[in-house]
Amino acid sequence: MITYYIIGTTVIVSFLCFSQPGLLQKLSFNSYAIIRAREWFRLVTHGFVHADMTHLFVNMFTLWSFGTHMERFFTTLGLGVWGYAGLYFGGMIFASLYDLVKQRSNPAYNSVGASGAISAVLFASILLNPWGLILLFAVIPVPGIIFGILYLVYCQYMARHSAGHVNHNAHFYGAVFGLVFPVLLRPSLLADFIEQLFFFFNR
Repeated sequence: MITYYIIGTTVIVSFLCFSQPGLLQKLSFNSYAIIRAREWFRLVTHGFVHADMTHLFVNMFTLWSFGTHMERFFTTLGLGVWGYAGLYFGGMIFASLYDLVKQRSNPAYNSVGASGAISAVLFASILLNPWGLILLFAVIPVPGIIFGILYLVYCQYMARHSAGHVNHNAHFYGAVFGLVFPVLLRPSLLADFIEQLFFFFNR
């Protein structure tokens, strides 16, 4: 399954970058370098690099938890690996576009991690099963639709008020991509999603 190849490659590249700051700098997302030096590869390579072990573990565990399920779903659509790759890498790139524009004149801005892509995978899963349970803080079971709303609100709030190094914009736009991309491929999924929401309230 492609999920395991992505996880394996990400772990290897991240570990290499832990001990090679120069490689980390070369692969990270940097809008200034992407636009001025035309280093477009950074739109993808930053997703294979992580800041530390915790960052890497959380992202890869989440990808493992939801990625294999989404792979099977795209296989049932007849799109197989290409549909899933479109979700993952499309989410990674789309999640970066906001900062690509916003930070284009800031050579000091760097971002790493696959969070945008993984948000896309997670929210595509919520689209398919909005009442499926997701463990909040890895402990508290919460329906996916509730988790999704809280997650989006949290990302927007933190993007405006946080001074930390977490790229909340990438999380938000990756999630949006995860909701939209499957519907573009199969418009009936939107009706299925709405039907599941109303079925829960009417049962």
